[in-house]
Amino acid sequence: MIARPATSSTLKEINLRTVLDVIRTAPPVSRAEIARRTGISKPTVSALLQDLLEMGLVSETVREELGPTYGALFFAPRPEAAHVLGLDVGARRLRGAIADLEGIVHVRRDVPVEGMEAAQVVAAATALAEELCAEAGIARGALAHAAVGVPGVVDRRDGRIWQAANVPALDGFQARDAFEAALELPVTMENDIHLAALGEQRHGTQSGSGTDAESFAFLSVGTGVGAGLILRGELHRGFAGAAGELDCALDPDTFEANDPCAGALLEYAATRLSGHRQLTGELSTEQVFALARSGDEDASAVVDEEVRRIVGYLATLAAVVDVELVVLGGGIGLNGDLLLPRVSERLAARVPYPPRVEVSALGDAAVLTGAIAVATRAALEQILSLRFGDAGRRRA
Repeated sequence: MIARPATSSTLKEINLRTVLDVIRTAPPVSRAEIARRTGISKPTVSALLQDLLEMGLVSETVREELGPTYGALFFAPRPEAAHVLGLDVGARRLRGAIADLEGIVHVRRDVPVEGMEAAQVVAAATALAEELCAEAGIARGALAHAAVGVPGVVDRRDGRIWQAANVPALDGFQARDAFEAALELPVTMENDIHLAALGEQRHGTQSGSGTDAESFAFLSVGTGVGAGLILRGELHRGFAGAAGELDCALDPDTFEANDPCAGALLEYAATRLSGHRQLTGELSTEQVFALARSGDEDASAVVDEEVRRIVGYLATLAAVVDVELVVLGGGIGLNGDLLLPRVSERLAARVPYPPRVEVSALGDAAVLTGAIAVATRAALEQILSLRFGDAGRRRA
């Protein structure tokens, strides 16, 4: 491919992004410090700061703790420059949150959607967006972008959802167009576990926790099972967007005996825990793990079986992508006190270079955290494109 020469417009855009990154990374920061960190001349930095002020992305401020600064100005991001909507569509719940441009969540709410048809889920999302805006005290028009996490594979061409086994109503549904029309917003559709992996990455980067790894996998074990892969710092979707759909790798003849999802686990548990007096009502995974914590031998055997099934998935991941870390999430995966020691021990016996295994620090907010990260990035790109879009480049 023949490289195109850089224009003054593209160079300015690169410099503008560089300056903005410095301001967002260590605010508040002075003009002189920006020039020092970026290597861009002070006059150019001044012009770029004026652009950012006009775009509403930064604001002038002072640092009183420094004492007299002899008129020096400092610059900080303006999180209120735009707001975004994050949505997590599950089998039973629709989770929603509104955040500012720095990813700070202002309000979050969950609503039930179990049994709804696809159009009803979209309507519920629209109503939830209205309620969240009202609660956050922002105008509906202040939302710049929405990111929606859905089960299944998202077709990158038309936003249609496939393999949504846990939410059959969404299977084959052209979700992106439907959500964009209803929300009246640009929408990014993404597999929910892919977003969870991005959420863990964002959390690790911000907190300096163990999830600050260059390559790791997020394995969600709950109503269904799926994985999200971060390889060399980037989300790996695969050719068709189906990376992490581990169920496809299992032999259909042995699938039920090796599936770690909640339904399959409960079928196994029913045979081991039948007749237990402690159990009342419909058997749940919460009851199984509670029994195991109480020392019940049969329940502990069920947990051991779940560990065997989880390790079957992790061994495949470890052998193929050799990640340094696996983060467990989902309703079952969050039972770290019972799972982590057993999973780590069994995995070490299966593969020569086992990854470190941890439990998600985000709990049920992993998908939403990833959705907010995607939406804020997209919103920022939208604002920048107003000045550096294709039309602007042609004019330049």
